Amino acid sequence: MARAKRGFKARRRRNRIRQHAKGFRGGRSKLWKAMIDAVHHAWRFATQHRRKRKRDFRELWIVRINAAARQQGISYSKLVGGLKRANIGLDRKILADLAISDPAAFSKIVEQAKAA
Repeated sequence: MARAKRGFKARRRRNRIRQHAKGFRGGRSKLWKAMIDAVHHAWRFATQHRRKRKRDFRELWIVRINAAARQQGISYSKLVGGLKRANIGLDRKILADLAISDPAAFSKIVEQAKAA
């Protein structure tokens, strides 16, 4: 009588763990228990960092907008307040992109915000 080795489902689960451990250094990619710990740790932090990435990008956009706005002689907070008063509904991602790729358009937006 042959022993039951659990078959397809278990192999698929193990192969998924091995696939995710690819590129880990040392025993974390070779030894089963270390591999499982490393992969579970990585998955947990991947979830947290998907949330963190959104915060990081927002922070980057604000820094870029502030730098471009100060070249125009206005602070970030005054610019955002002016945009709200002028009913200009551009989000920070678009404003940061404009500040880098099209400074002329950004300066026109800043003028409208200053006027409001």
